[in-house]
Amino acid sequence: MENKRPDTEKTSKYDHLERMSTSELLFNINNEDKSVPESIGEVLPEIEKLIEVIVPKMQEGGRLFYIGAGTSGRLGVLDASECPPTFGVSDDMVIGLIAGGDVALRKAVENAEDDTEQAWKDLQEYNINKQDVLVGIAASGTTPYVIGGLQDARKNGVITGCITCSSGSPIAEASDFPVEVIVGPEFVTGSTRMKAGTAQKLVLNMISTSVMIKLGRVKGNKMVDMQLSNKKLVGRGTRMIMEELNIPEKEAAQLLKKHGSVRKAILEYNKK
Repeated sequence: MENKRPDTEKTSKYDHLERMSTSELLFNINNEDKSVPESIGEVLPEIEKLIEVIVPKMQEGGRLFYIGAGTSGRLGVLDASECPPTFGVSDDMVIGLIAGGDVALRKAVENAEDDTEQAWKDLQEYNINKQDVLVGIAASGTTPYVIGGLQDARKNGVITGCITCSSGSPIAEASDFPVEVIVGPEFVTGSTRMKAGTAQKLVLNMISTSVMIKLGRVKGNKMVDMQLSNKKLVGRGTRMIMEELNIPEKEAAQLLKKHGSVRKAILEYNKK
């Protein structure tokens, strides 16, 4: 029955896609994508509740974990991996785990998402505990790997949240702070790398960025703790210092080279 399927599995509003011109395909995909931010806007209070519980845990030394399978897992790993270079935090502060392990980032691992016990085993390798927060990511809301991980985390006193694109799902039931972004059927039926994946990416952006701002990792609107890992970022850091201190480029570049970060350069300069 259609109404018993996860929202992400419902039949596309479009048919005969193979008969569409390239222009029609692009227009229709874009038209569907436009609805995603609106759907997220409807659940901002739920996202806020999740962020407001993550921040104090991390202020006390806790960590943020993401678990997922397939596209959802990859998006969690992506968000976690971007936090150290963007905000200068250690790589064990936000941790993304995907069903099937890192090999699943590039290739599908058969049946990996169907194991209800593996997520907790994966999390135990990082000694997850009551100080931490676990966020499960599953478009359909029915992924056994994620549900099992959330249930086991709850049993062990870990606060849980989720990001899903189906209403009334098992993953939401297993979460203390569920976020359900209902984006409707995909343009290609069931292809959750499309609208559902976009929605998950946007929500993850909101969570990690807001948390890092709350943790003091942004000054004004600048990434003052970013890692200076290439010439582009060194140039960006130099411009930040120039703008903040109103000094010439050469002096800003020397300060950055000496102190190794935008934040330290500005702090040391202001001590004069």
